[in-house]
Amino acid sequence: MIDRRTFSKTLGTGAAAVSLAGLPGLPTASAATTSGNTTGLGARTSFPRLKQVGAGVLDVGYAESGPAHGPVVICLHGWPYDIHSFVDVAPLLAAQGYRVIVPYLRGHGTTRFLSDRTVRNAQQSAVALDIVALMDALRIEKAVLAGFDWGSRTADIIAALWPERCKALVSVSGYLVTNLAANLDPLPAQAEHTWWYQYYFATERGRKAMEDSAHRRELTRLVWETVSPTWDFDDATFDRAATAFENPDYADIVIHNYRWRLGLADGERRYDGIEKRLAARPVITVPTITLDPERDPFTAPGNGSSYRDRFTGAYDHRTLAGIGHNVPQEAPTAFAQAVVDVDHF
Repeated sequence: MIDRRTFSKTLGTGAAAVSLAGLPGLPTASAATTSGNTTGLGARTSFPRLKQVGAGVLDVGYAESGPAHGPVVICLHGWPYDIHSFVDVAPLLAAQGYRVIVPYLRGHGTTRFLSDRTVRNAQQSAVALDIVALMDALRIEKAVLAGFDWGSRTADIIAALWPERCKALVSVSGYLVTNLAANLDPLPAQAEHTWWYQYYFATERGRKAMEDSAHRRELTRLVWETVSPTWDFDDATFDRAATAFENPDYADIVIHNYRWRLGLADGERRYDGIEKRLAARPVITVPTITLDPERDPFTAPGNGSSYRDRFTGAYDHRTLAGIGHNVPQEAPTAFAQAVVDVDHF
């Protein structure tokens, strides 16, 4: 039997991908640059089913597509987005027999805290444990995890610390586990400029902007336009996602997340052990495909080289030409193809 490390070496640039039936052809060679013109952008506007389930400290709202007993894929959104980032990905995967679960993260959409006394904490370990609790509540032993932005970080953490729960991983922008110590150091000027809203949220003016509906909509839409410069989304697409930002805990969760990353807000002591493990930058051993969107201002230079050593199992890296930050909604076929491919490593 070929072990995963050997397999990732033999995969090479000529590896055959498992094609999505009935979809446009998609170049999927290892380390390929995939054109945004072959992404199969769809026109779906809603999910067929929305559900709620108690999981840990939350009542989690989630969309579900596909056969109830199919292999599970959990798709995780980022900020400032919601489950509709996967509105075109989910039916593609469901058509291949996958059970697709797309949860609202804490503070988003119909996900609610079960108790008013629970700290509105958005540190990375708390968000990751939400998804583990969701899997427990839905009796999902193991799933393919696929995400971007906060979703990539969450999936990376689960894959690194609880690999028995992660069959395989699709991670946009690679290894995004937050290193609090490293975050104290300044970045190059252009990178600092890109993160402008992070510093805005460190101020009380930034908090007030998140709490005010009009300012929140204006700010989040500006982020969409800035980080996805080639995505020609319409008002209805943004409005659909922005509904999720009306969650009563949204401002607290967003502000805490970015302040915590900068060391300006405390986490909870009960997560200290997990954060200590994450500070050691644990490697990810499960089969992984990383996706770098070419037009995303957060994409690190080097075509994935900056995080390659964090993935020690079967591995492939793909750059998506002409695509910005919201990869699953801008390039749904490429994203879905990565899920299918990594599941067959």
